[in-house]
Amino acid sequence: MRAIKVLFSIVFLAILASNIRLVSHWSESRGVYDDICYLRQAHLFQRFGWHGLDTSLARETDGYLAGKLRSIDFPNWNEPTRAPCHTEIADGSKWVMTPPPGTGFVLALFPEGFQVVPLYVVANLIIAGFALYGLWRSREKVSVTLAALFGALSIYFMINPTKASYSMAPTMVVCALAGLFTARLFVDESRRRLLMIAAVGILLGLSASFRIANVVLSAGYFLFFGLSLLIWRTRESILQGLAFGLACLVGLLPVFAANLVNSGNPLVSAYGGQDTAARSFDPAVLRAYLGDTQFPLIVIACAWTALSWRFANHAGARQLTLLVAGNLALNLAFFATHPVFTPYYVIPVLMLSLWTLLFAAVFTRGPAQGLDWPPAR
Repeated sequence: MRAIKVLFSIVFLAILASNIRLVSHWSESRGVYDDICYLRQAHLFQRFGWHGLDTSLARETDGYLAGKLRSIDFPNWNEPTRAPCHTEIADGSKWVMTPPPGTGFVLALFPEGFQVVPLYVVANLIIAGFALYGLWRSREKVSVTLAALFGALSIYFMINPTKASYSMAPTMVVCALAGLFTARLFVDESRRRLLMIAAVGILLGLSASFRIANVVLSAGYFLFFGLSLLIWRTRESILQGLAFGLACLVGLLPVFAANLVNSGNPLVSAYGGQDTAARSFDPAVLRAYLGDTQFPLIVIACAWTALSWRFANHAGARQLTLLVAGNLALNLAFFATHPVFTPYYVIPVLMLSLWTLLFAAVFTRGPAQGLDWPPAR
């Protein structure tokens, strides 16, 4: 077992080294429109501090946006209102950016002009750390095998498809950490469960600061704790539901603040068009997913979830499997009815699910107490 762990540790580090070598040659002017908005948000934070939440084009007095658009040969680069991922708010008083502030904030932690490379290097290092932790924390042959295979896959994913959007790098880190805490919540016999529930809620709420669609990552959790509350109506179920819901709201505060500053209402996003279109089944979107590399990962996540239910040997494992299954179903239904397809839309929920299942397998050694379900009266 130790020899296998050493071997795959070397494999992990080799993939990590390859990723860092690739990332070190990346350009911040690769022609992707969303990149410009994330970098502009970072520029606003570095220029104005927390007042950088205000993304109004009226603040574009230093020519930063025009310069970035010109660097990628964007037509009408000198017309700010034609800039990508900017929109006019409902009352027509100003033009603002549509993406949430989280990705720009993370980019702002690094020096301007050298932001994307260090962001991806740090994210790669963190994911590799999670993979190594899962591998060396494993004790059984099955969990070692799962940690070895998924660990290598997770580090590889930090290049493809994570490179498709700057928002994916921090999202992948949050999914790994939330998966770790979720698994610990259901297999840990300690009494600090409310604190663990709150930590998961805050992380999932914060994930929406990187991509608004990440708010759907919490859907299965709300379903689980909501049903527990409706069915059992005990003090414990109430506390668990409140802890998760309030923590998730706390995590969403940056999004609410950005909405308030930019659109005048904390509950109104600047997004529009296809992103806010009514849900409807589109065969073309389904065919796109079936033909994409995301589909095999969907199959793996669903199969792993089913096997986890089949071989669950304690209540906590069954509860965790139900949560993962519900979250997968709700998220896949959401994106299957979304009018837009990308090669990374369902990756966050898949990675959250797989990290959760992996750490559950790593931590579980025989029966464990898990959450009280039905919650104690």
